[in-house]
Amino acid sequence: MAEEGPREPGLSVRLKLTLSYAGFVVLVGAVLLFAVWFFLLRPLPEVAIGPGGKDIGAYRLVRDFAPAAAAAMVFLVVFGLAGGWLLAGRMLAPLDRITHATRVAGRGSLSHRIRLEGRSDEFRELADAFDAMLDRLEAQVAEQQRFAANASHELRTPLAVTRTLLDVASNDPARAGDELIERLRAVNARAIELTEALLILSRADQRAFAREAVDLSLVADEATETLLPLAEERGVALHSAGDVALAHGSSALLMQVATNLVHNAIVHNLPEGGSVWVTTSAGAATATLQVENTGEQLPPQLVATLGEPFQRGTRRIRDGQVGAGLGLAIAKSIVGAHDGTLRLAPREGGGLRVTVELPAAPTATERGRAEARR
Repeated sequence: MAEEGPREPGLSVRLKLTLSYAGFVVLVGAVLLFAVWFFLLRPLPEVAIGPGGKDIGAYRLVRDFAPAAAAAMVFLVVFGLAGGWLLAGRMLAPLDRITHATRVAGRGSLSHRIRLEGRSDEFRELADAFDAMLDRLEAQVAEQQRFAANASHELRTPLAVTRTLLDVASNDPARAGDELIERLRAVNARAIELTEALLILSRADQRAFAREAVDLSLVADEATETLLPLAEERGVALHSAGDVALAHGSSALLMQVATNLVHNAIVHNLPEGGSVWVTTSAGAATATLQVENTGEQLPPQLVATLGEPFQRGTRRIRDGQVGAGLGLAIAKSIVGAHDGTLRLAPREGGGLRVTVELPAAPTATERGRAEARR
């Protein structure tokens, strides 16, 4: 299904209700004034002398009544608009809370609940249904995370035992150079790597980490220095540059993101003469890390799936440096846990561009205001 473009701006529901209330009040006032004129003033004779010799004819009454009626209509318009605005705001207040909860859930936080108080009506039934849906979703996600974590923990021990047995067998002079043992060791190493990746993935989804100011430029430099031997081995030129970009998050997890992205850019590159560019920048409310690499021409349809687990690009390459296919999935999960965004785009001329945008670290003034609110 084709993705719809942004909608054109329109009037808010509150303004529409306000205009509706005000229009109805003005209409009722106009009908009332017309009824006064039609039933009370119109039947009067044009000339009538009342007590004291005063003229109480229709012309004089209409002349005196018209300004008062106009003033009444102006009052009704103002009163209708002000009263309608307040009434509409009060009526739509539950809908604002539901909208806020929906946006919070859309950012990945399933623990928020509306818990709309008061007697049952349409809004409260909608809020209760939404809370029940979040309860089921949170329970399912928590169950999946527990399964991944428990399975990973359970796999650690037999995999470690297997690795020890393989090490012992490979050190046996009688089995030196056994190709089967080397293959089993490679399979075991890949299984251990997959297990550790699943553990990181499950922990990132739980958002159980402390946040601090993290300079993405230092993180990028450390990741490139760590992976420089791998880049040299593969003939890939690493370029790291950028401004100080303070993000709000976990230093260890953001280091994992940078390392995964740079590692992915190195191993999925040109066979010879490849390049990787790692840059950082700071915006008004965001800190950005971008990793680009040369490589094969990637169709947009394929790029859209690379953030999914166990995806490795155009070919499921098997060598000693390609991981379990969770590098981008882990990076995406960690970035989402930091309330950030990770975007993948094919690079002109071949390769991939990965852009990570994270919330900027709060300034000293903002931290002071937050403490004051507490």
